[in-house]
Amino acid sequence: MSTLLLRFAAPIQSWGSTSRFQWRGTSREPTKSAVIGMLAAALGRRRTEPIDDLTEIEFGVRIDQPGRVIRDFQTAKSADGKLAFISNRDYLSDAVFLVGIQASDEQLQVYEQALLHPYYPLFLGRRSCPPTQPFVLGIRSGKSLVEALKDEPWQASGFHQKRFQRQLQISLEIVADVRYGAPNSYTQRDVPVSFDQTYRQYATRSVIRHSHDVPITTAGADTASATATTTATEHDALAALEE
Repeated sequence: MSTLLLRFAAPIQSWGSTSRFQWRGTSREPTKSAVIGMLAAALGRRRTEPIDDLTEIEFGVRIDQPGRVIRDFQTAKSADGKLAFISNRDYLSDAVFLVGIQASDEQLQVYEQALLHPYYPLFLGRRSCPPTQPFVLGIRSGKSLVEALKDEPWQASGFHQKRFQRQLQISLEIVADVRYGAPNSYTQRDVPVSFDQTYRQYATRSVIRHSHDVPITTAGADTASATATTTATEHDALAALEE
């Protein structure tokens, strides 16, 4: 098994796991359902198509820059102006995450190429949140999910890293899949069974949180840029927007 690493960074991103009526919240880190949805979009699958193969991935996140929660207050009216709607939507501002996907080498190669040249545009949780570059960091061959998340250099922005420039290392939280019943684990309902908008279904997964010390270097995102995959393919979903 190997691990494909992604870098989720943007001015804002949002990872809904619990939303109630007019309130749309965000988790403090990317959810597995969102990443599976991203893979499905990159592969060109519609919401009604099966995703059983994608739900089998091992998934984990390292919180490199936690960001802060901001709230967007929105109002809207019906077409006839008689009904008003109010909603609150939460976002994470200035957050950076290292995301790991563990699967077979053959699957990861397919996922990597799809994410580099997606069939549908990709977003970090909502359509208003396109990712910044580098996005795909590449496959770490022979490394398990947790090993890859532990070994990768710190991906925080240069501005954020300056706050810790006198330290030799920083403690980063890792949130990863774990077998059911493992000590200190908990369950989270964010494994999609179906993305069909007429009947969305989600199952649970077992998750564990722990901290890991990562050496502080001056490389940061520059290292990510140097190691990001740039292999080209013929398909480009956004080419029409550049004309």
